[in-house]
Amino acid sequence: MRRLLSIPTILLLAAAPAAAQEDPPMPGVEQAAATIDADLLLGHTRFLSSDLLGGRGPGTAGDSLALAYIAAQLEAAGFEPAGTDGWLQPFTLVGLTADPPETMTLLGPDGEAEALAWREDFMATAGRQAPRAELEDVEVVFVGYGIVAPEEGWDDYGDVDVSGKVLLFLNNDPAGERFGGETRLYYGRWTYKYEIAAEKGAAGALVIHTTPSAGYGWNVVQSSWSGTQFELPERGEPRVEVRGWVTEEAARRLAALAGEDLDALVEAAQSPGFEAVPLGVRVSVAFDNSIERTETANVIGRLPGRDLAAEHVLYTAHHDHLGIGEPVAGDSIHNGARDNALGTASVLAIARAFEALPEPPRRSILVAAVGAEEQGLLGSKYLAENPVVPN
Repeated sequence: MRRLLSIPTILLLAAAPAAAQEDPPMPGVEQAAATIDADLLLGHTRFLSSDLLGGRGPGTAGDSLALAYIAAQLEAAGFEPAGTDGWLQPFTLVGLTADPPETMTLLGPDGEAEALAWREDFMATAGRQAPRAELEDVEVVFVGYGIVAPEEGWDDYGDVDVSGKVLLFLNNDPAGERFGGETRLYYGRWTYKYEIAAEKGAAGALVIHTTPSAGYGWNVVQSSWSGTQFELPERGEPRVEVRGWVTEEAARRLAALAGEDLDALVEAAQSPGFEAVPLGVRVSVAFDNSIERTETANVIGRLPGRDLAAEHVLYTAHHDHLGIGEPVAGDSIHNGARDNALGTASVLAIARAFEALPEPPRRSILVAAVGAEEQGLLGSKYLAENPVVPN
């Protein structure tokens, strides 16, 4: 049996970071870490990613099974419930299911028209929790990565007024060390793009997909942006009317309508001196939405510490996945073994390792298996805004 020792040992030592340089390791750390083995991780992963759980879509029966399983494993590891309802921190999701439009129409400045096809060229959903989403003859502005980062002297908008416009974004963040190198910062996430577009008063936001910038193919966008899209309930924050993705090829066609070369625009966007480029192309698209509410939850357990018990070390992974979608080779279940049954298995194994220590760590340990990550880090956002332990 292969033992996975080095990383778990580091994770266990992280429970006492303030004293790590002066104090010897806690007694029993190596022995506790040795409880984390491949069979344990594989067992959790196989169950959570099994067909029985149906892809763990938020609010589904499989989601409920995952919540119950994780809670039972935390209880078996000697943790105590730390949610707002026992082991659970329930939260409400609003689900929007679009009646997808066949096309998105582009109109160039010289009157030339181009039609983008649903699924083949673009995917979109409503930005507002409303029964209809519509953009009619709205100008497109290329905003590069769409980043506003004063600490880096970076503002992709400059003096360009983008209110009421459709913003076309590059995915991820600029190359180089300024934005973390290969590490994706929040500036690089598509959720940031939609949020900053709304803050700027934009009517719509479209992110250009490439496999290198996203880390996955267009087929993943097609799957994850089909069917019901979940959000936390609106609270009066600014929203765009329509948000979505376009393929790189569709973005090239859009740029060509404007007399621009996409590669040249991308190159210009790598510089901190870049400023948004109005393209003169106008977009029209409309679709109706059905709206539903459902419940999911974060699963949270706590292992009380000793003299520093009021301080907490958090271990977290998301438990949800994409649920059931369109069949591929006859299989419609998105099982999500790597994304993220294995991550959940890892935090459960870490929890069990803490139980194996001869005495609790000085600081309390908090394990949170968060929900609705695939929909935009919603469980993490809810937990951050509603902490279960004092900050």
